[in-house]
Amino acid sequence: MSKFERALNDANVVAFPSAATEAVADENVASIIEVLQDQLKLAREGKLRSVAVVSVSHDGGAIGTQWSCAHGDVASLIGKLTVLSHDMMAARN
Repeated sequence: MSKFERALNDANVVAFPSAATEAVADENVASIIEVLQDQLKLAREGKLRSVAVVSVSHDGGAIGTQWSCAHGDVASLIGKLTVLSHDMMAARN
């Protein structure tokens, strides 16, 4: 056994399956991925200063907010995320 193999054993590393499983095509998932890819492209091009995200669990029971922003943007983003979160919760009912 090589030093590398012993180190892996000592680190309790779990191997992933060799092939990814096929995911069922879903219009909602595709839409989420498309929006994220658009935002990543803008970020790579240096065209974004701030990003805010509202995440809703599949069953609608959990809503989370995340943001990455310039120092002066935080209050505005939190307010907008709060309003958006409340709108989404109201639309769920």
